[in-house]
Amino acid sequence: MRACILVAGLLMAGTAWASNCPNEMKQIDAKLATKPALAKDVSDKVTKLRESGEAHHKAGNHDASMKDLTEAKKLLGI
Repeated sequence: MRACILVAGLLMAGTAWASNCPNEMKQIDAKLATKPALAKDVSDKVTKLRESGEAHHKAGNHDASMKDLTEAKKLLGI
């Protein structure tokens, strides 16, 4: 019984983590829409991280997606 509860909890946590990727992408997109003053290299890196995060999300690799999206948000100051 405890094992079933543990497994259910882990599955729910994984689903919650996966569903947060789109929210992170929306935050990045909203910030980029304000045309923040960024150096070209930083802007390029944010764009690559955003694209990579979305690709990882679509492939089901949510840990890698969140890693890239979190890095992009740090570069944007959010």
